[in-house]
Amino acid sequence: MEYGSYTFPKLKITFTLLTAIVSSRSNLFNHHCLNHTLPQNSLLPSPKHPFSSMIMDRSSQSSSDSPTREPKVLSIECLKGSSKGDEWTGDMLQTGDIVEELRLGSTANSQIRYQWPFKGGKSGVQKILQDAFKKKETSIAVRVRRGSEELAELQACIVPNEFTAKKNLVLRSISDPNYVVGFVDRTEAECFELQASRNTRMVNALTRTKLQDGYVSYSWERRMQEMLPVPNSSNFLSILFLPKASDRVASRYNDLEDTLARANAWLNAGQASGVPIVFMNIQTESLLTKISGETASSTVNAGSLSDLSNLANASLYGFEDYHGIDIGVVRAVRLWYAPVAGEFSIEIKLKEEDAKLGFAISRTEEGFIFISSVINQENVPAARSGLSNLYKLATDTCRMLVVSRVSNQKVLPWMVSSTGAIRCYDTVSLSQKLSLHRHTRVPILLHVFLWDRNLVSSSGGSSRFRALSSSVLPSHASEVQLARLPDETHVLPLPPPPSEPSDITSEISHSRLERDTAGELSFRFHDFALSSNWV
Repeated sequence: MEYGSYTFPKLKITFTLLTAIVSSRSNLFNHHCLNHTLPQNSLLPSPKHPFSSMIMDRSSQSSSDSPTREPKVLSIECLKGSSKGDEWTGDMLQTGDIVEELRLGSTANSQIRYQWPFKGGKSGVQKILQDAFKKKETSIAVRVRRGSEELAELQACIVPNEFTAKKNLVLRSISDPNYVVGFVDRTEAECFELQASRNTRMVNALTRTKLQDGYVSYSWERRMQEMLPVPNSSNFLSILFLPKASDRVASRYNDLEDTLARANAWLNAGQASGVPIVFMNIQTESLLTKISGETASSTVNAGSLSDLSNLANASLYGFEDYHGIDIGVVRAVRLWYAPVAGEFSIEIKLKEEDAKLGFAISRTEEGFIFISSVINQENVPAARSGLSNLYKLATDTCRMLVVSRVSNQKVLPWMVSSTGAIRCYDTVSLSQKLSLHRHTRVPILLHVFLWDRNLVSSSGGSSRFRALSSSVLPSHASEVQLARLPDETHVLPLPPPPSEPSDITSEISHSRLERDTAGELSFRFHDFALSSNWV
């Protein structure tokens, strides 16, 4: 039988039989009087009737198919811990806490309270949070229950969830912005189980927690202007030694030990000539270059582990990249050094009547520019700035007054080529630049190497543009004599021998100087006399 478009096999039969029974019952009632007792075996359904049992079995089956479930509660889920791990203390909300009350609003008069049970659970609370977030009412207080009696509360603000792709809203603690919690539907039994496993979860969190790193902004421009004696220029001084070519075509080079020995010899020679520098550090530096021909055939190897021992002292080795191009690696040596007592700035102010600066410059064989002579006159710029007095102190202690910077630009040697030539600054161009300063009356700022720290302290501190005047520098300062140990490149202070300052300035021996050139590969000038270096 059909009712509409649906067919109910068992129920249709039961309903039809019941209709027949009711109809026959009605006929019997019409034929008997009202007070006539119905027979005991009447066709009315009874608990023992088979049709009645079918109906009861159906209802019992439906009830067994949907057993009673434990009701859900709104629970806390910790999404991100606090910066101090305070989420494990009793004052902060923890995973598994049961939410009892929500209070929306920043003031007590405008607060809206929502108490347990929350209609719709997590979904319902999300709608409440979204409505408040749209109204820009993001202040919220959450009160939770932990166990049977313990309570805790969190003052937070409503923010979008940045930890998942879902556009849910979460709560960020006001006292600690790193601490973020969300809501989850759980049973009370699950919440109590999470609360009981607090110690275990703390240990697991300790094991999982990793130190985080990242990038932070830094005001480099301001720091380089304020924190350096010379703005935008470092105090680190170094010179790079390339390995020396062992043949004319530069296909083979001397080994690393030869480069180290040349660096050591350069440092010792500079100290012996009177340059006040000390050794700081030495390192190898790899430079890539393209190689071919005999150089490639003699340096490119199979690249096996057994070949690594052969590269320990090699100055040049090669390899073939995935394009088949032979790449050479040159192992240069960088020598780091420093002035014994730092750098000192001297500002030379010029007047319109100045016809000369009053000092001469030269260059050592190692490539250092230094003051070689001064004029013993009081009206020249060198005397007014204190440069003459500082030069006298240097010559009295057998030290060179080395110029490290001119107008904040370094004028120190910085590289030694594979032919052995030292890359340094030319004294001719430097003299021309200083003369142009005199003609334009633009002040000259020189930095020189000091050999005694007492010179800085006695002058009242190393100001960036402070002039070293004759009234500040004592005539008999406690200079130091630098001596080198036989097996070391460091220098030690020794008491200076007594000497009387001379009124006539002496010149450094010509045998220790290289006036104009550093080899044909660096400069191409003619020799000139000492008088040509006066400015």
